[in-house]
Amino acid sequence: MAIQILSSPPPEPEEIATRLDEAIRAALPEADVTVQAQSPGHFAIEVVDASFDGLSRVQQQQAVYAAIQHLMAGDQAPVHAIDRMVTRPA
Repeated sequence: MAIQILSSPPPEPEEIATRLDEAIRAALPEADVTVQAQSPGHFAIEVVDASFDGLSRVQQQQAVYAAIQHLMAGDQAPVHAIDRMVTRPA
């Protein structure tokens, strides 16, 4: 008897882009957010938010990464990399 491992197909990149967008907007509700799927598991993100005023670029990006960390955690994470992240105050 053979063991068969069943798994669901990975989500489409556009679906993951939507989940990224929703997670960022939940953490930064006033932000202008753009998420683009680059390739499976790879994304580009742009976030403009007034809360970034006075923060370094690293601190701005840390806020975004904190919002999406659940999508990047674990062996089966749907997000493998953020290839490009642009953040700036509004």
